[in-house]
Amino acid sequence: MNMSPTSVALPIVTEPPRRLPKWLKRPVPRGNSNHFTSHVLDELKLETVCENAKCPNRMECYSQKTATFMILGNVCTRPCGFCAVSRGRPEALEDDEPARVAEAAHRMGLKHVVITSVTRDDLPDHGAEHFFRCVVAVRERTGASIEVLTPDFVGHPEALDRVVESAPDVFNHNTETVPRLYRRVRGPKSEYRWTLELLQRVQQGNPAIRIKSGLMLGLGETRQELFDVLADLREHGCDFLTLGQYLQPSSRSLPVERYVPPEEFEELGQAARSMGFKKVASGPFVRSSYHARDMAETA
Repeated sequence: MNMSPTSVALPIVTEPPRRLPKWLKRPVPRGNSNHFTSHVLDELKLETVCENAKCPNRMECYSQKTATFMILGNVCTRPCGFCAVSRGRPEALEDDEPARVAEAAHRMGLKHVVITSVTRDDLPDHGAEHFFRCVVAVRERTGASIEVLTPDFVGHPEALDRVVESAPDVFNHNTETVPRLYRRVRGPKSEYRWTLELLQRVQQGNPAIRIKSGLMLGLGETRQELFDVLADLREHGCDFLTLGQYLQPSSRSLPVERYVPPEEFEELGQAARSMGFKKVASGPFVRSSYHARDMAETA
């Protein structure tokens, strides 16, 4: 079943963006908490997706003494068209990184820890064992709930299974966009069908894990395409959903086709809830791990 509400079947009109709309301008948070977060990360020599992906919420999250840890280095092996993370030839894994992530989570007093990574197609297991070790280390050091945001491990289901063995509370893998735009946005190695199978495999492997995914809007998708994807996600076990505005992080990245207004994000969020998603975060500044603790705790 791949249907969407008839009230939202019209295409999303793509208009060339000009100036950044007023709803995408926000004040800089005050206070010194962001300096505390930066100091902990610098001292322990840890990477975050907040910094590497140029997330617009970085200052807000740092000021609340939270961040999304990015493991497996800061160089990605995939040339995704939307991402600001450096790409190229990664360095060797750091064996003590799990312990450093756990220590940072402890010092920051995190109750919900989000761990993501670059894609490591160069590693035999794509970094799955390192993910496993990070989850275990954080759980033992903090007792916090844990959310992983993983790459696709395409063609290596056994690597995915190893991450599932660590039993994170939330397993997140972003769909990012609609099938028509998949290769353009995510690169030639990514497969839409595997994204769906991956989420379903996690859900079937451990039904206690909550399954989460997200999409960026404004890349040229139509409304019908978007709701077809949401229907697919529901059919494959996804309960948590994030919808946010794509923002071009650099001149080499894909251009923004359209800025989606806040009221449309609200409408899309309500429609997603009507399709059965248990938790939905939908708004211009929503990102994969934005207010992740709130979503996990209120589910």
